[in-house]
Amino acid sequence: MALACALGAVAALGQAPWSLWPLSIAAFAGLYGLYIRAATWRRAAWLGLAGGAGYFALALSWIVEPFLIDIARHGWMAPFALLLSAVGFALFWALAQGVARALMPGGVGWMRGAALVWIASLTLCEALRGWLLTGFPWAQPGHALIDTAMLGWSAVGGALPLTALVLGAAVALWHVARGRRLMGAAALAGFAALYAVAPMLDRAPAPAADAPIIRIVQPNVPQEQKWDPAYMGFHYDRQMDLTAAPGTPDLIVWPETALPVLLNRAEETLRDIAAAARGVPMVLGVQRADGARYYNSMILTDGAGRQTALYDKHHLVPFGEYMPLGDLAARFGLRGLAQQYGNGYSAGPGPQMMDLGALGRAVPLICYEGVFARDVAGAPGRADMLLLLTNDAWFGEVSGPYQHLAQARLRSAEQGLPMIRAANTGVSAMIDAAGQITAQISLGEAGYIDAALPPPAPPTPYARTGDWPALLLLALMAIVPAALQRRKNRTLPTA
Repeated sequence: MALACALGAVAALGQAPWSLWPLSIAAFAGLYGLYIRAATWRRAAWLGLAGGAGYFALALSWIVEPFLIDIARHGWMAPFALLLSAVGFALFWALAQGVARALMPGGVGWMRGAALVWIASLTLCEALRGWLLTGFPWAQPGHALIDTAMLGWSAVGGALPLTALVLGAAVALWHVARGRRLMGAAALAGFAALYAVAPMLDRAPAPAADAPIIRIVQPNVPQEQKWDPAYMGFHYDRQMDLTAAPGTPDLIVWPETALPVLLNRAEETLRDIAAAARGVPMVLGVQRADGARYYNSMILTDGAGRQTALYDKHHLVPFGEYMPLGDLAARFGLRGLAQQYGNGYSAGPGPQMMDLGALGRAVPLICYEGVFARDVAGAPGRADMLLLLTNDAWFGEVSGPYQHLAQARLRSAEQGLPMIRAANTGVSAMIDAAGQITAQISLGEAGYIDAALPPPAPPTPYARTGDWPALLLLALMAIVPAALQRRKNRTLPTA
């Protein structure tokens, strides 16, 4: 169990910011070797739990950061949050390996099919992790390939094939290490061929000479200062100075919850911001009230500071932006970490489209929504770009912000759409339709970039079909080898 846990932790080094994807594949090869030697499905499940716990403990180590913002109130929760998260998400790996071993109980030649069943089961359970109880598809094994040419394959099948490719390469490596060189070498050669072909899948059009210029403002406000009256004026003035800097952008974008007052009381503030912007339209992250309900929102304003479009975040962070069973939790003094009012934010109506006039139509996303492919795909019609506002000050400065950025790149590559990404503390970036960063502001810096907006690509295969083809193929990978093995076992003569 200890070895499985350690291998899981090593496998997590494939995630950003480390991006050691070959080491991650090698660690998954070790985990597969432990799985294949498990005599029972129970043993396989326990190994999955141990490996998953090690993996998520490192990959999601940033999860303690929000609890350290107000350490006097929430600091005691940090170790429990990490432990429960690591073990909770490891349960999906336990389920995957237990089911895979139950489907393939053994028999003559069973290891050939066992590899496919293990790859399919683990990938399908990672898909389940992204859906169950609102979902949390963060740090999937396939995300280790986002910083490689293999990102191009996400345009074909989304994130799930990337996970299957990581696991498939791991199985192949294990076979080579165990002396089964022909089978393993053939599979590794297939992986290398897919890697070589991947750059050909880049269909991002070249930017036009007269492309619109987007100013992305990054104020770099530490979370512990964000709502402190002693600092709010300083940080607001900094945003105004960055907005008023020389240049002639076509749109100026502020990050999540950048407005220091509720939208309901911001009419004069919006006029002042419009004056600083010299009449340039703006997108701003705001908070607004509607009676007793509060929303984490995004607005578009015209050159006079008048609101012309509104989007309310609909995919909220449980325990962060709202408390499940909030009234009951409030009796025990528990509040969402990010909330400022009541029992937290209310959810908006769902994915929408924001009309940016001559710039085109954008899918608005706020923070956490950018990690869900379905939140991007759920918007009505085909957009020209993705528009993401976030406050990654919650994620610390080690791994969380970089993993969040990587998933933003994945969303662009999946859909073939550029992304404007404005982050409070970074990394703010312009991302093209192939998921490549064309301009950025580094983590922990205050500043702005005037970046050309890349054009969209034609709809990708994934944009047309979503996850269904990959899910169907994975289901067949799990069911067919298991059925053939069981049939073989029944027909073998017994002594």
